[in-house]
Amino acid sequence: MALLKFSSKTDIRDEVNPEMEAFLKGYSIEVMPRTAEKIDDFRALLPKGTRVYIAHIEGTPIEDMVATAKRLRAEGYDAMPHFPARIIKDEATLADWIARYQGEAGVDQALVLAGGLAKPYGDFHCSMQLLETGLFDKAGFKRLHTAGHPEPNTDIDPDGGRKNVNEALSWKQAFAERTDAQMALATQFCFDSKPVIEWANDLMAQGVDIPVHIGIAGPAKLQTMIKFAIACGVGPSLKVLQKRAKDVTKLLMPFEPTGIVSELAAHKAANPEFNIEQVHFFPLGGIKTNATWAMDHGGNSALPAAQQN
Repeated sequence: MALLKFSSKTDIRDEVNPEMEAFLKGYSIEVMPRTAEKIDDFRALLPKGTRVYIAHIEGTPIEDMVATAKRLRAEGYDAMPHFPARIIKDEATLADWIARYQGEAGVDQALVLAGGLAKPYGDFHCSMQLLETGLFDKAGFKRLHTAGHPEPNTDIDPDGGRKNVNEALSWKQAFAERTDAQMALATQFCFDSKPVIEWANDLMAQGVDIPVHIGIAGPAKLQTMIKFAIACGVGPSLKVLQKRAKDVTKLLMPFEPTGIVSELAAHKAANPEFNIEQVHFFPLGGIKTNATWAMDHGGNSALPAAQQN
């Protein structure tokens, strides 16, 4: 199969917004084992060296997760599997997963998060407990990402506030300061740039300087987008979709992230110290659709390893 080339034609590149191109450089994207199976060759879609998160959904065998990581590594990508605390029974299970990823797939990075289950399988209920085991450090994992929440999350703060989230962020900041691991906050997806910018600025004001990788929902039908947004607990920015949905002619049309990405890119260009460093895509409308949108808007290259945050 012929592979796509990531050097755009001149007439296409002339139309690319340079701020968006800079902002999309080094973006990451998320897959699941079952969606990865549908891709013949990731090299036809993603720039070499792209970080690919592997979502661990409840019920997915660890063997499938490790196999997906191994394949991605073989095709030239940085595989970052999820470690959801609430589906990990105990420390022995965590140690086994880490050993499998490292030994069979050469993985040295992880997204450590609580996971969406209301009731934990076993000993762990939050990402901090996984990190406190010290097992990632002992295994030599170089990069550890944790979850960030630009909008209030009632699963964490039932009253709609930020008390518990902020306490967790303070702990993560302290952990980042005492460990050699490269840290980042990978966030839930949002649809409105204003609350994202306010949240990112508030982090800095709180003394949290962990780089932010902002979650962006890739192009998808509006109905699909609304379904996922409600299921994932997206906050006030859901109003962007609800407003669009009032026009029934747009319900079946794709909703693209051009608006929020261009606004965040412009803010980053005007404020280089802005702590949102990279974009992380949730390909709700499919990996191919998302990758094509990214290419069309300048996301054609991965960051060199030395520049990754």
